[in-house]
This record gives sequence, C-alpha cells and structure tokens, in this order.
Amino acid sequence: MTVSITDVARAAGVSASTVSRALRGQPGVSDEVRGQIAAVAARLGYTASRSASSLASGRTFTIGVVAPYIGRWFFGTVLDAAEKVFSAAGYDVLLYNLGSAEARKRFFTKLPVRKRVDAVLSLLIPDEEEAAALRSLGVPLATTVGGAREGFTVVGIDDHAGAESAVRHLVNLGHRRIGMISGASEPLHWTTPVARRQAYLDVLADAGIAHDPALEADGGYTVEGGERAMTELLAASRPPTAVFAQSDEMAMGALRALRRHRLKVPDDVSVVGFDDHELAEVIGLTTVAQPVPGQGAEAARLLLRQLDEPDAEQPGHVQMPIRLVLRETTAPPRPRGPQ
Repeated sequence: MTVSITDVARAAGVSASTVSRALRGQPGVSDEVRGQIAAVAARLGYTASRSASSLASGRTFTIGVVAPYIGRWFFGTVLDAAEKVFSAAGYDVLLYNLGSAEARKRFFTKLPVRKRVDAVLSLLIPDEEEAAALRSLGVPLATTVGGAREGFTVVGIDDHAGAESAVRHLVNLGHRRIGMISGASEPLHWTTPVARRQAYLDVLADAGIAHDPALEADGGYTVEGGERAMTELLAASRPPTAVFAQSDEMAMGALRALRRHRLKVPDDVSVVGFDDHELAEVIGLTTVAQPVPGQGAEAARLLLRQLDEPDAEQPGHVQMPIRLVLRETTAPPRPRGPQ
C-alpha cells in the first residue's frame, strides 16, 4: 500500500505542507522538526512523487550545471559539494562538460537546458553573449568563478588578496628572486590567472623588486604543467629562490621537478601554492586556503533559495574567506644563494 504525504504528516503530528517543506529543504522548518519528519518518512517508506510534484509546481526538479573541466580538482570539488545540496533538496543535476571551444559554442547556440532545468550553476565565466543567453532562460543563475555579473549570484573569493598574501609572505622571508607558475592558457575566459598575476606584480613593485619575465612560466593548472614550468624556471640564467604557484596542483608539480633536480625545499627553493588542496597538508605545502567545497554548497543553497523565495532580495556577490596557511615548504633564502 502506497504511503502518502498525509500519512507522514499524521504520523509526525504536523501538517502536510510542513512535511513537504521539510523534505524539500525549504525554509520555515526547524532542524529538529525536519529531522523528525525525515525519520518518520524513512520508517514508513515514503517516497515523494516527482511527477506529481512537477505538475503541482511547474518545476522540473533539475538543476543545470555547466563546467569547463570536471576532471580538474577545483571544478570537481565544487560540483560534488553542490550536488550534495541539490540532492538533499530532491533535485537532480544535469551536467554539461564544455571543455572545448566547439562544445561551448554548440551549447550556447542550442541552449539544450531550456525548459529542462529550474536553475543553472555555471562553473565557467561566460562572455557577454553567453551571459545574455543564460539570462534568456528566465531561471535563477549562480556561479563560483569570476566577479560580479548582471543576473548572476556570484560566490567566490578575492583572488588578488589571496595571491598578494602568498607573494608578500615570500618577500617578508627575504626572497628577491621570486618566480611564478601561472595558468594563463586556460580555461576559456577564466579571470583567476589574471587577478593572481596582477597581485604578484603589485607585490613585487611595492617591494621595489624589478619584474623579470624569465621568472614566469605557464603551468596550465595541472601537476604535469607545474613540473614543466618549474623545470623552465630552473633553466633561467638566475633561477628563483622562491616560487608562487597559482594552484596547489601546479605547486605539487613544481615540488616534483625540484626533487628530480635534487634541490631541497625550502632550503634551496621555497614554494607556496593556492587552494589548500586535500593533499596540501599531507605534503606540508604552504598555501592560500580557500573553501572550495563551501563555495559549491553556498552557490547551490542560494539557487534553491531563489527558487523557493523568488520575490526575496538575493545577494549579487558572496565573498568567501581565505587565509594563508604556513607549512614546511617556505623559509628564508640561503645567504649564499642568489637574492
């Protein structure tokens, strides 16, 4: 015999509307009551009818997610955290992996998400034409990359401030030959490398250190790219005594290259990363910590709030906290080394 929402409400001693709000993660229900209702629903074997809910609400109970590279740690972690929030609220995720220019053009030309999703979470930075296409869907939009954008709720960090803290740490330790491994080549339209490079330049200028283009190398935001970039920096006529990698994955590649060249970290070269990757603590990497899962979860919560409270004022930009985490890969330069 099928268990109805009324049966759950009667057993829990609440109204059917309260059961509906509780099981869909909507506001207006205390955590205690929500937990009691979930327990009763599980005990009775109640399963909400997706078709009935869709007919009643006009929703698809599906969230569209567009991403440039789901295989990259940052994007995969954001997606995983967001999906958990959506799933807990009874929503499915429809993922579009737009890792090539062709796939991206095809998506924004055809917009296959139209009438198939209730909201869109973008893990890529759309250009003006692409942003207009997403706004034409008439659904809530959120992103975890880039700055403020019309029609989008943006959950992110201050990339400039984070990179500034990393490079200033190296300057304060006494380093003057500071290299940088960036990811300027990709993904498409990504502003993060630009902001972090500008911070690098600003700190050098503020410290009276002349910028040397030979101390910059592109690591493509991968471990392999970081290793290649570090090898390139070591081939410079005056190699760096310290390196700022714009991501922990590139920092890990740099550490591998230094080990391969039989250089000690931080005795010979200091390395600082960015992200606080789940492996950063394991390898003792000094880095700028950002709440990557927290950004995905917060963006998902804000999208669901827009669906449940369409008339409420929504934040245009939410800035998450960052902090410099000091570990074992940074130290003052050796007095006999190049300064």
